[in-house]
Amino acid sequence: MKFKLQKQLSFVFFHLRKIPRVVFACVLLPVALPLHAQELPALLQDSLRIQHAHSVADTHTISASAFKSRKKIATLGHVAVYGTAMTGLYAAWYKDHPQSDFHFYNDFKEWKGMDKIGHAYSAYSLSKASMEVWKWTGMKPRKAIWLGGLSGAVFQTVIETLDGFSAGWGWSWTDILANTAGSGLLISQELLWKSQRIQLKTSFHRKKYKDEMLNARSDALFGKSLPERLLKDYNGQTYWLSANLHSFFPNTQIPEWLQVAVGTGAEGMFGGYENISRDAEGHIEFDRTDIPRRRQWYLAPDVDLTKIRTQHKSIKIILYLLNMFKFPTLALELSGGKLRLDWISF
Repeated sequence: MKFKLQKQLSFVFFHLRKIPRVVFACVLLPVALPLHAQELPALLQDSLRIQHAHSVADTHTISASAFKSRKKIATLGHVAVYGTAMTGLYAAWYKDHPQSDFHFYNDFKEWKGMDKIGHAYSAYSLSKASMEVWKWTGMKPRKAIWLGGLSGAVFQTVIETLDGFSAGWGWSWTDILANTAGSGLLISQELLWKSQRIQLKTSFHRKKYKDEMLNARSDALFGKSLPERLLKDYNGQTYWLSANLHSFFPNTQIPEWLQVAVGTGAEGMFGGYENISRDAEGHIEFDRTDIPRRRQWYLAPDVDLTKIRTQHKSIKIILYLLNMFKFPTLALELSGGKLRLDWISF
């Protein structure tokens, strides 16, 4: 096990040598994404058990030697996966963009705020995953909540630092606020309820247009591959606050898996602030101001997949991971002052 971990870490840091020093320094922070792949099945199984039990006694069933071993695996796993994630993020987002001195940038109104919600979602999801890892080690619940809960915000802050050194972006205080909100949503619920009664989820559908000009513009802005679109295409992203009804009304016959979700998205965005693009000399090269930039709001039922009971570990793992996403259902959509019913909402 130690040999495999050392081999994986060596592979990560070898490739990190190709990245600028500011990125390499960020990778050394041992907080953010969790999960050593070798330990994933047992890790998620224990995490789900702890999440449902929330008993301090559970942590006492782990011996001192097991706790020490698990803590070492968790720490190295954070570093290894975090390093890999930062390497991939740099290649997808920063590699082809010029660098600059550290600077600030006010992007509060850019992309109708969809990127801010994305920051909150990322911080929430990363914090939740990291917290479950530290709970799995046998760490005291309150300590695991704070250590894991802050990981998402720290990870996002590191990315914000990279933005600060990028000529096309900059350090954004509103991004920092969104990161804090995402981690805060997780921490506050754990301290108050010892569970996540309100979950932050996402959904995505790839936008394709009949107008080839719009498809070409989307390829230029958001990339052609699915991973790039998932990260960058705010027209296809929807974010949801999904509340578990049974957790708020435990003495009712409401199914434990049933949730109600409120979502938001936006469309018609082919530029950060407007649908106009200019070349270096200021000449307009893209102008689609005829397309309205609209905010969308949704109300829909949802499913907490982790509440589905099964004895199969592999199925539990799949359900745990899929629960980060909104379950496709019909939804009421409010957009442009009009209310309509979507039979399937992504």
